[in-house]
Amino acid sequence: MGNFLLLAFILLVAGVVAVPLAIRFGLGTVLGYLLAGMALSPLLGLLGVNVEQLQQFAEFGVVMMLFIIGLELEPKRLWEMRNRLMGLGGGQVILTTLIIAGISLASGSVWQTALATGMILALSSTAIVLQTLEEKNLLKTQGGESAFSVLLVQDVAVIPMLALLPLLALPELAGVSGGEEAGAHGHGGMSIVDGLPAWLAGLITLGSVGLVVLIGTYLTRPVFRFIAAAKLREMFTATALLFVIGIALLMVLVGLSPALGAFVAGVVLANSEYRHELEADINPFKSLLLGLFFITVGAGINFALAFEQFGSVIFWTAVLLASKMLVLFGIGKAFHLSGQDRWLFTLSLAQAGEFGFVLIAFALGNAVLPQAQADLLLLVVAFSMLVTPLLFILYDKLIAPMFTKTEEREADAIEESNDIIIAGRGRVGGIVDRMLNGAGYSATVIDYDSRHIANMEKFGTKAYFGDATRADLLMSAGIANAKLLVVALDEKDQIDKLVAYVIQNYPHVHVTARAIDRDHVFKLWALGCRDIIRETYDGAVRMGRSAFEALGQDRQAAQAMADAFEEMDRSSMIQVADVYKIDVPAWENEELVAKVREMRTEWDPKLRDMMDAIIKRGK
Repeated sequence: MGNFLLLAFILLVAGVVAVPLAIRFGLGTVLGYLLAGMALSPLLGLLGVNVEQLQQFAEFGVVMMLFIIGLELEPKRLWEMRNRLMGLGGGQVILTTLIIAGISLASGSVWQTALATGMILALSSTAIVLQTLEEKNLLKTQGGESAFSVLLVQDVAVIPMLALLPLLALPELAGVSGGEEAGAHGHGGMSIVDGLPAWLAGLITLGSVGLVVLIGTYLTRPVFRFIAAAKLREMFTATALLFVIGIALLMVLVGLSPALGAFVAGVVLANSEYRHELEADINPFKSLLLGLFFITVGAGINFALAFEQFGSVIFWTAVLLASKMLVLFGIGKAFHLSGQDRWLFTLSLAQAGEFGFVLIAFALGNAVLPQAQADLLLLVVAFSMLVTPLLFILYDKLIAPMFTKTEEREADAIEESNDIIIAGRGRVGGIVDRMLNGAGYSATVIDYDSRHIANMEKFGTKAYFGDATRADLLMSAGIANAKLLVVALDEKDQIDKLVAYVIQNYPHVHVTARAIDRDHVFKLWALGCRDIIRETYDGAVRMGRSAFEALGQDRQAAQAMADAFEEMDRSSMIQVADVYKIDVPAWENEELVAKVREMRTEWDPKLRDMMDAIIKRGK
């Protein structure tokens, strides 16, 4: 018990210290855990901790992660991804295997060992890639979704690889490697299909997947309803864990990847009313186990051997990264991934993965790899995983800004002149444009995102590329004769610049400006704009009105209460705006602070009286 508590304490301290420091320096959580593991490696060795066994336990975090991802991915969406799954995933695995096998063969390996090396290094790290993509909110991008498709296919590809490796056995290694150890390390240790005819094993495997689908579709809902009726939160958590662990165990028994089984179960439950509760209950365990997994990867690096074979490790790590990047960039282009999405797809999957450890042990035990080459491959897999967070930093700092920075192409020639000009056609300007078009008004729309403009043109919407804050572009758009300018840009500085210029130089133009927040309202007022729309204000007022209705007020009374608040808020905003100073933060403007405190003393009771009067009338 004492040893367990000591180990838990050491691991938690390492994570709590290393991860916040890594985030502080912009390195990300994954690299923080890896560095913590590397720092702990000597200490764990002194304590006699079996890092490999600890890692196998921690890999269950990958299973939980894929279950949660499955919960967020409806079967319909998975079907829509079928071309990516087959083309991107299948193409990557096959091409990478062949290229690395060819390089290994050219370096002197026999073809069996070369092919095994190609298969081992073709796989990527589901744990690192998905964790990092989620952390950086990149999983829903085209590049992120494509990377996920490849990872899913790789999990499936482990199964035929495990079946193929024993067929590559070398007679000269047969007496050296231990097959029993490999079986215990891989999926085959508890498999009930080992030794069965291929047709029967396949039938049992398909039946098990079908059983998971049936359980997820028909059994989980009544079980979770029964547990929910007991109103014991811990029992719901225990049931969720039981469900995931049970499916993972079933997959191991039939020789499949437990992560794949958990993903299928998650997809089946994606439409369940208990989806969010399941995700909330599983997520803390997933995060802790993934952190432990990354620590064990760092702690498992054999630094003595790494220094001894430094040149070989660096060479094969470089071969791995270069080969996979070449393949990934090529198939990304073939599947029309462009710009930063293709680079994200390429860099995120360039490493080897945790299944590499399983396949190396399995190949060693089945006399496919000599011990020396297996040790080298273990280091290459670990080092490539260690490099991955650095590749994401490269993407964040150098590559993504190349595609998101201000574009330098020439502005479009504006071929029309309308009474209305809309600057920015995103989520705000787009709605304004549609409303005006619906009423028969024509507007000249200017936007500075060429990709967004190209996408709009596919739907028949016309917009001009250019920087609306440029005086020459405004002139060509007809600002001198315009009646209305709608400023719907995203950036505060850009909004301020455009509003100030037009109000000063074209006072006859009515300017309706988007304000990002309350302080921005004051600044725009100080610049002379008198038609200011806070971007979240109307939605917040409508939500307040709905709250009144939910508390028993009828629609008419709720609307009257919302109107009363709006009237009071608008009046107070104008009075505060009159004492606002552009270059002084609101909390440092003593006159403004005093005005707000004075108004709250006056207006809060007045607003309460107005609300009470409305409620009484409603009764």
